[in-house]
Amino acid sequence: MEVLITLGSNIDREHNIQRALAELERHPRLRVLAVSPVYVTPALGADGRPSGQPDFANAAVRAETNMEPAELRQALRAIESAMGRVRTEDKFAPRPIDLDLAFYGREVIETASRSLPDPDVLRFAHVAVPLADIAGEWVHPQTGRTLAEIAAAFADKIWKQPNER
Repeated sequence: MEVLITLGSNIDREHNIQRALAELERHPRLRVLAVSPVYVTPALGADGRPSGQPDFANAAVRAETNMEPAELRQALRAIESAMGRVRTEDKFAPRPIDLDLAFYGREVIETASRSLPDPDVLRFAHVAVPLADIAGEWVHPQTGRTLAEIAAAFADKIWKQPNER
């Protein structure tokens, strides 16, 4: 199954993004196909506006796996935990790494704790733009729009220059 995973960090962000990419590339049940550029973006609060926290580094990975969605999410959480991530009630707290499954193939999956595709693809530039870099032709199964089209809707957002991997 082809999957899209997003990465974010605002604690020692350059180091942690590179370490997370290395962990994904080493995972025995993932084959990394593409990695987006790394973008530096403002940290956002619950209201979607800049929170004043340190800026985030954001990126995305396109990979193949034979893991089911729940198993893949557990693998991503294990990497986060190994890198010092402690999840709290504050979804917008600073973190060394955040790994989220954005797409699991073209499947639409609704559970009590998670929706796939990740609804943030349609809400935030820091999710949509890196995904479009590696899978612009990918069609969102709920909207019928490509990731390139979704990312284009964020063209008016101010972005710092991407850092190359």
